[in-house]
Amino acid sequence: MTADDVRGLARECGFELAGVAAAEPLRELPLYRGWVDAGFAGEMRYLTDRRAEVRTDPRNLLPSARSIVCVGKLYNTPQSYSTEFDDAERGWISRYAWGGDYHDVLRRVLARLDALLRERSGPDYQSKLCVDTAPLLERSYARMAGLGWIGKNTCLIREGSGSWFFLGELLVSIEIAPDAPPPDRCGTCRRCIDACPTSAIVPFEGGYTVDSRLCISYYTIELRSEVPKDHRVGNGAHVFGCDICQEVCPWNRRAPVTSEPAFQARTVAPPLERMAALTEQEFCEIFAGTPVTRARYTGFLRNVAIAMGNSGLPQFRRPLEKLATSEDPIVAEHAHWALERTR
Repeated sequence: MTADDVRGLARECGFELAGVAAAEPLRELPLYRGWVDAGFAGEMRYLTDRRAEVRTDPRNLLPSARSIVCVGKLYNTPQSYSTEFDDAERGWISRYAWGGDYHDVLRRVLARLDALLRERSGPDYQSKLCVDTAPLLERSYARMAGLGWIGKNTCLIREGSGSWFFLGELLVSIEIAPDAPPPDRCGTCRRCIDACPTSAIVPFEGGYTVDSRLCISYYTIELRSEVPKDHRVGNGAHVFGCDICQEVCPWNRRAPVTSEPAFQARTVAPPLERMAALTEQEFCEIFAGTPVTRARYTGFLRNVAIAMGNSGLPQFRRPLEKLATSEDPIVAEHAHWALERTR
């Protein structure tokens, strides 16, 4: 089995990118530990608790692992970017969450690739499927597998294809000669750094990283508590995630689009007033099967309140007054903040 064989099988399954890395600890592991120690993970405890140590060696997930098959599946669609969006009555949802939940899609396609590898490897073959919920430093292994380099915005970037890719991995017990990482082609470009509204891309260990505590995606998806008042304006109209650092990247200027039906856009920029009026059941129904549910109902309402406040539109006063009476103190506090901005 060679890496080229793996790439051929991966293409059959529908992956646009594929490569092989050795199933061993990474040289940049100290960088990850330094990132955690610097507090850049914020409240994302799954990056700092016992699972942080599991990430130190892929064989903690599969003791027999000798190789990691890394794959990328394109999710870009033809719709415009948030940097071209100027409808103050609507909120913005990150590109990756417009369609179905990528975890389900990647697991299904990875299972097919796994079955093909098993057919060719014999009865002793062992494997483990990983999508981004697994404690594995997947971008670093994807880089080692030749899928792309890690840009200043910490996204994996592929020359000629950009960064709109979901990543997945197959830890396998067979030994496959690994690929080599490509050169970093960000050069002196700093468009992602300069475009970030909250200055979340910061210097770190001779390069750059993302301080989650300043990141719009962290605020609108991962953070369960209050968004710091000093950073709410930077959220703009974003109600779930943020793509600005990818949208301004020159390598995404001619990024291809996906043909995957599950990733076609269902919800891009929903009306804020309609979103503020959703019951929890309606929220679950509208966003069922999409990543948006990760924000949770109250977190989503908090984000909607911030977006309404940032719009400055007086027509949002009535829905904000209703949110201000919410039983959830975080939703109520953010609604009161927004009301001060819509007078």
